[in-house]
Amino acid sequence: MSRFFSKKYEKLIPYTPGEQPKDQQYIKLNTNESPFPPSPKAQEMAKIEAEKLELYSDPECRDLVAAACAELGVGQDEILFTNGSDEILNFAFMAFCDEEHPAVFPDITYGFYSVFARLNGVPYTEIPLRDDFSVNADDYIGIGKNIFIANPNAPTGIALPLSDIERIVKSNPENVVVVDEAYVDFGGESAIGLIHKYDNLLVTQTFSKSRSMAGARLGFGVGASSIIRDLNTVKYSTNPYNVNRMTMAAGVGALADRDYFEQNCREIKKNRVWLTDELRRLGFSVLDSKTNFVFAAHGKVGGRELYLKLKENGILVRHFETERLKDYNRITIGSMEQMKALIDTVKKITEEKI
Repeated sequence: MSRFFSKKYEKLIPYTPGEQPKDQQYIKLNTNESPFPPSPKAQEMAKIEAEKLELYSDPECRDLVAAACAELGVGQDEILFTNGSDEILNFAFMAFCDEEHPAVFPDITYGFYSVFARLNGVPYTEIPLRDDFSVNADDYIGIGKNIFIANPNAPTGIALPLSDIERIVKSNPENVVVVDEAYVDFGGESAIGLIHKYDNLLVTQTFSKSRSMAGARLGFGVGASSIIRDLNTVKYSTNPYNVNRMTMAAGVGALADRDYFEQNCREIKKNRVWLTDELRRLGFSVLDSKTNFVFAAHGKVGGRELYLKLKENGILVRHFETERLKDYNRITIGSMEQMKALIDTVKKITEEKI
């Protein structure tokens, strides 16, 4: 760092995104991207808006908000669109957390929570997952802190039932509970329906996964109008034009193309079942996933060794070096062609070890 870098950030450890190598062509199963292109309607609407890039985007995202409200059953003052769901998560840390209102989240979860906490000078506590990598909802009952829970969780893929989410929200009425539903469309239960019952709930989602728009950067948060007003205060104090014209239009198109969205989700869930069964036949322990990835470990091939050997063979998966996760790899669910190529390669690697 330079000699000008502020001391308030000198101990900041930034988030590490998944590899995006350019040295060769890989089967990319490391960043939970969709194997399918964006909806044709999304692509067409984005192309139209590309002709208007000399004009600022609508800071209120009115067309997109209207489309989303019709889809989700919420009011226009109960939703806020952002530059990916990462932005609204950061807004939540900025708006609701401070030294008097610390944050809490699982010790194994989306890595950005701890980064956002440190970035914003927010004290935080990490609660260990159970031995089976599940979140124990009882650990969060009446805890008196702002809570961030990814549901389904990452990188484990395990989901809490909606009844547990409601227990957590209900027992912490003086604190905000943020439920990060980045992967909910692949088998989880959304908590969006609870926002009209609890004014301390914020639910975030993204278009990156199930709607094939990771490169467009579009996310949103849904909550009581008072929560959304707070978040808008932060947004308009940082970047009013946070969603660009093409992304906004693509979002409208993606919401309009529900058949395409549902077909892709069905295909990914089908491929997830197939991959899970095949990995288990090869001696892997695979957690029950409600996401577009699986979390798997092999008894005779270490997690890092498998990751490196797969990379040598042109397949990328995500490996984590922490003590509890080092035996596992997170594997994105791709097309059936990609899944078969992965299994063929894994068979060769595991046979060499037996």
